[in-house]
Amino acid sequence: MIPNTQKGRRDFIVGNTRLQRPPHVAEIELHLADEITPIWKLTEEDLEEIGLPPPFWAFAWAGGQALARYVIDHPQSVSGKRVIDFATGSGMVGIAAMIAGAKDVLCADIDAYCEAAVALNTAVNDVQCTYAAADLLDAPPPAWAEVILAGDICYEKPLAERVLGWLAVARAAGATVLIGDPGRSYFPRSGLTKLAEYQVATTRELEDMAVKRTCVWAMP
Repeated sequence: MIPNTQKGRRDFIVGNTRLQRPPHVAEIELHLADEITPIWKLTEEDLEEIGLPPPFWAFAWAGGQALARYVIDHPQSVSGKRVIDFATGSGMVGIAAMIAGAKDVLCADIDAYCEAAVALNTAVNDVQCTYAAADLLDAPPPAWAEVILAGDICYEKPLAERVLGWLAVARAAGATVLIGDPGRSYFPRSGLTKLAEYQVATTRELEDMAVKRTCVWAMP
């Protein structure tokens, strides 16, 4: 079992990933898993045995890469603003927002390993983000949030419905809501405005194809 401490989680991440630059966001360096790192080969049974939840933080998912690319290329979307990176994972999108000039960024995720991953990855990229381990969906969106960024949130139906409803409340309150999605099954087919489309290199180990058509959407 991995020690249930922040140091234990950080040590595990460092020992089971390597520093890499996601193919679509080369400005950012992250602790990621790939075919030559041990975590890539762990099965669900292995993960359970060592006390590790699914390591979403160890991969640069297509929706997150597209969203990070968009905010770096369109800094006006976040510059000088208070931002939430929802379901942050590795912290990639939050880091991109800071690079693009955000006033501050809150990276939020319910996986304790994400907190360790975000701490490591923000340090590597010489930016600072705050972190929230609480489930933001349990309360209304924070009134201070000017921009909410959400990548790859529609892979499970109940979660997608819950998150999209929460984001709609934030949009109605005046926040800008941007979503990165590579055509997940439960992504809504209407009601959003497409801002950009990218061809994002990924891996057949994670996705159904090596390059994913991935879009960034805004809630109107």
